[in-house]
Amino acid sequence: MKIVDLLPDDPLKIEQVARLLNEEFAPVSWTTSEEAHEEVQDAFTPGRINKVALNDAGDVIGWIGGRPYYALVWELHPLVVRADYQRQGIGRALVAELEKAVKERGGLTITLGSDDEADLTSLGGVELYPNVLEKLANIKNLRAHPYEFYQKIGFSIVGVIPDANGFGKPDILLAKRVG
Repeated sequence: MKIVDLLPDDPLKIEQVARLLNEEFAPVSWTTSEEAHEEVQDAFTPGRINKVALNDAGDVIGWIGGRPYYALVWELHPLVVRADYQRQGIGRALVAELEKAVKERGGLTITLGSDDEADLTSLGGVELYPNVLEKLANIKNLRAHPYEFYQKIGFSIVGVIPDANGFGKPDILLAKRVG
């Protein structure tokens, strides 16, 4: 595997990234090919970071994006790894590349939101108000939600946005200092 920049003048890799988004996130996000292509094109906004992981044949097997968020904070958005390549260190390697690029640009922190739209955690499908922080402090991973992946690579849960995607569908916020 090797990691390279995703460039706006590489239509083959762009197509593979859009297909990857659509295949790995549908039916929750990027449910159509058009939505996936729009997301990839939006990622080429000046100042953003885009990296892809390639297998030995040169095919895209993962993509990570980063965008300036606030002051010295960057947002990781998105991270996707092809299903048949997951749990092989590719996501970890892509995040490490993003961290390096953010540090080179003077960033101090990377943040991300990890949605729970399918009741994968103890925060999904429940009323989080009025004791939001208490429920967050007692979060449980019920069915392979990715927040634990991010914790394993140094991110901390820093908050939750209740009902971000509809009632009982929160966005779990994580962050990591990189600078």
